[in-house]
Formats: sequence, structure tokens, C-alpha cells
Amino acid sequence: MSRATLSQDENLSFKIQCQLLPKEASKLDLYFSIPTDMGINESTLNEVDFFNANIKSHSAYYSEQLHIPLVQSRFISQSKGQKTSYRVNLNLFCYQVRIALDADVKSTLQLKEPEAFFPEAALLVEQTQGLLKKLRRYTPPDNKLKSYFQNADNYLSWHTEQAFLKLLANGPKSSEFNDERAILVDFCQQENQYRTEQTYNSQVTLDDPNRITNKMKLLERLIEYGVVFNKQTVDLTLNLKRLVKGLVTGVIMAFVMFIVLNARSSFQEVTIALIALLGAIYGLRETFKEDLTQWAWRLIQRGRPKWRNKFKNSVSDDIMCTQTIWLEHIRKKDLPTEVNKLLKQRRQQNKQAANLMHFCSKNQVNVSEFLPGYDEIQQRITFNMASFVRYLKKGAGKLYTLDGQKVSKKSVERRYQINLVLRFTSNEDVQLERYKITMNRSEIVAIELMDAEVSKS
Repeated sequence: MSRATLSQDENLSFKIQCQLLPKEASKLDLYFSIPTDMGINESTLNEVDFFNANIKSHSAYYSEQLHIPLVQSRFISQSKGQKTSYRVNLNLFCYQVRIALDADVKSTLQLKEPEAFFPEAALLVEQTQGLLKKLRRYTPPDNKLKSYFQNADNYLSWHTEQAFLKLLANGPKSSEFNDERAILVDFCQQENQYRTEQTYNSQVTLDDPNRITNKMKLLERLIEYGVVFNKQTVDLTLNLKRLVKGLVTGVIMAFVMFIVLNARSSFQEVTIALIALLGAIYGLRETFKEDLTQWAWRLIQRGRPKWRNKFKNSVSDDIMCTQTIWLEHIRKKDLPTEVNKLLKQRRQQNKQAANLMHFCSKNQVNVSEFLPGYDEIQQRITFNMASFVRYLKKGAGKLYTLDGQKVSKKSVERRYQINLVLRFTSNEDVQLERYKITMNRSEIVAIELMDAEVSKS
């Protein structure tokens, strides 16, 4: 079974999600084969700038179950622990409900026939009502705990209403299922009325879509406390870069001083020729210093990791897992044999000259057990391809067709295809897949899985 999944995120981004087990070491490799006509290469796309602006990592507890054991018997009991335990349990429950609801709404929207869609949507309403009742069954008397509850309850109620309104807006329409549709509408109205009765949001906030949305974004971040890990990024190249720059400067200065001393011994007095020679020497030093530093840096840095992300528990500050990252332009001879073999399986017309870029993430889970109800950590890496777009040509044209005696024309857009090989290696197996990413200047048009292989080690 695949442990790493690749899917589209937004218009110009895609995400890779990996499930990590306790005390597990794993490695994710991505090999980008970028056609040369896209104009993206070592000179135009700086790896450091691309990483800082367009690659984001996220780690959190993960469970595939909607009704998790965590909240069955000891859910949010003030007598079971300290205030921190209450808040963490509350956040775990709300976070998991949000993730599960989003996944279920997405899968329900894939049902295009009303006969399948409306019964599934009505069942989802029933399940969600049960979870919200479980949340509201116990309201803590302590004012500080009560504020945690109100923030979580406010956000979850609003997010639930938005999810079902999205379901109503984007789902199929049919007059034969008015009763089921009424169930969804009544549920949304009940949640809206519930928040009004609890006076969770002022009328000024409710009247401004931007204010209410931004407030809910803030509450969303609050319920991630204790569930989503805090990320600390360490630049592994900082001291090495300083060392390389110092060594190159020292070598150049020693060479320049050698020439200057020899020049002074050749001239008995200060002349225009001596001044001109010294000026030329120092000019050459400044001209080639940066180029030599860059050359030496690339030579020394090749194959070395550049960054390390430490993901810490926001409650205990313990390091839950670490992620060591490589990102560099590579040559064809640097491709592993199995990756090169997979790329060669393309059709002849798709085999074009390409530049290669390699992303690697080594993951190490440091803890041996997770919170109750969770047996995995989900790591999500998002790649934004906006930096690629700036180099693409518009390439819009016309396609002419003959329909009887009439000539018609249609506008067409220029599209580019990037081949991406994903290799995920864990303690037990190796997952190898090739994807074809089709994109234009405004969006990723399609992501297609072309070849896949999962082998046991």
C-alpha cells in the first residue's frame, strides 16, 4: 500500500502527504524532469530562493478514523487532568472532526447522481450532529477552560455550516429529494442560530465577510495547539558558506599580494605604470572573486543537506520528528538507476531535452508512542509552482477546423509537461511512481499517475 500520496492543492501548487510511524526513519525523493524550453535551469532558478518562497512543510498527529477512541470515555473531563490536558484533548477532537468533515464533504461531492448524493449527505448530517452533541455535552465551569471551549465550539460550528453550504451549492440538483435537501438547510440554520444564541460573534463582525473569515482563521490556529507541531528551520549551510567565502577570499588575497610584491620589486619608484598595474590587479580580484566563490561553493555543497526542520510538540516542546532536506539541480548521470529506467519508459514523442532537479527529505520520528487514538504522524509538503510560471511563454494561438464549407477557429493555450518521479523509502518498502504534471501560465491543468511500483525490501 502506498505510504506517500501526491495530489493537487491549489491552482499552482501540489502536495505530498506521508504517514510516519513511531521511531521510523524514512526518505522521500522527488526528481523533476523539466523541459529545457520552459527556461528553468541552474541559472534562472535559485534553489535557496525556491525553497524559502515555495516549499512548505507541515506535521501533525493523524488518524483515518472519524470517531476516534480518544474522545469516547474520557473526553474533556476536567477531573482527569490539568488545564493543559483539557485544552489538548479539546483541540484533538475539534481538529480531527474538521479534517474528517472536509474529507467526507469532498468525497460526497464526487457523487454526481442525486440518488447517491442526497442519502449520503443526509447520513453525514446525522454523524456530524452526533459529534457536535458530544462536544457540547460538557461545558466547563472554569472561566479559563470555558474560553477554550467557546473558541473551539464557535469555530467548529461555523466551519461545519460552511462545509454543508458548500455541499448544497456544489452538489447535484433534483426536485425529487426536497426532504433530504431540507435536512441540510435546517442543519445549517440550526448551527447559525446556535452561534447567535451563544453570542459568539458580534453583529459588526457578522456583517463583514472579511472580519468573520479572518476571525475564524485565528480560531483555527488556536485549535491546532497541541496537535500541529511547531516548526523550527535550521540552515545547515550557514557556517559552511562563511568558511568557503573566507577561504576563497584568503586564497585570492594571497595571490594578489604575491603579484603586488613582485610588481613593487620590478619598479624602483611609483610610476603611472605601477599604479595602472595595481589597479588592474585589484579590479580583476573584485571581478572574479564572486565567480570563484560561487564555483567553489557549488562544488563543495553538491550532495550535502541544506536545511533541517525540527517539529516540536507545542505543549511539551519535545522534538517529535526531524526533517533533513536537500534541494539541488543535478546532472543526468546523478540519477539513480531505477529512476532513470522509469523516465525512459515514456513514449518517444515525450522524450525531450530536460533539466533535472532533485528534492530529498529524510524523516526521523523521535518518539516511540503518540497520544491516545493516534498511531501516525502526517507530514505534508506543499510545492508552489509560481516560480516556474514567470519563465513560461504565453504561446496562445488559433486552431482552424473545416466544418463543411465553413472554417471555424478556436483559441488554444500553450501547455508544458513536467515529469516527476517520486520515491518513498521506509523501513519496510520502496514506493516508486512517475507523475506527469501538465501546467500553463495560470494553473496546474492535470496531475496524472503514469507508472507506479511498490516493492518490499
